[in-house]
Amino acid sequence: MLTAPQFSAERLGSVLARIDAAARRAGRDPASVTLLAVSKQHPAEAVRAAVAAGQRHFGENYLQEALAKIESLRDLPLDWHFIGQLQANKTRDIAQTFQWVHTVDRARTAQRLSAQRPHFAGPLDVLLQVRLADEDGKGGIVAAQVPALAEIVAGLPRLRLRGLMCIPPPQPDQARQQEPFRQLRELLLELNRRGHSLDTLSMGMSADLEAAIAEGATIVRVGTAVFGPRD
Repeated sequence: MLTAPQFSAERLGSVLARIDAAARRAGRDPASVTLLAVSKQHPAEAVRAAVAAGQRHFGENYLQEALAKIESLRDLPLDWHFIGQLQANKTRDIAQTFQWVHTVDRARTAQRLSAQRPHFAGPLDVLLQVRLADEDGKGGIVAAQVPALAEIVAGLPRLRLRGLMCIPPPQPDQARQQEPFRQLRELLLELNRRGHSLDTLSMGMSADLEAAIAEGATIVRVGTAVFGPRD
């Protein structure tokens, strides 16, 4: 059972202020960075309160929890992002329900998402998850495999390849935090030199969003700092 709502407009405002300040330090327009509020393990009432405070984009990791939440909030014009690990037996519900998927790392999974995306819904926006460090249990493909997968995904009719996503290991200071984000930005630029038109870097969370924005993040994924601690 999900916890009672812990959302507060003040907490959301604090995160938005961090994004604004980080973007300005980097010489960027703060409007170029989207806050993705990670609502996993928080109830629909908390999401509804966040919407009332101006938040529109929400990220979910667990499909069954997300489906119930999305259904209860269908009266609201929201963008739902799937940010959990993809499994073949769940692609149909994801393709039919979400507007974005951040964690594509296999051609077969991408093909299933494309085949199962309803035509009335428009193309599904997808990101390739890149693993920039050797970490057990973490999804994503290594950088060397990204160009080949990007070619396959870009050719699928019901998907729209938008960019790249990463979840690097924690680092103690901003200079070291920026290193993997810089790698992801350079990889996106290389893909665009190869003929793609990618515009999205999903990178940075509560502890390192400033470093991510300094390296060009267009989506930062923040949960606890927006909704408070999970039960």
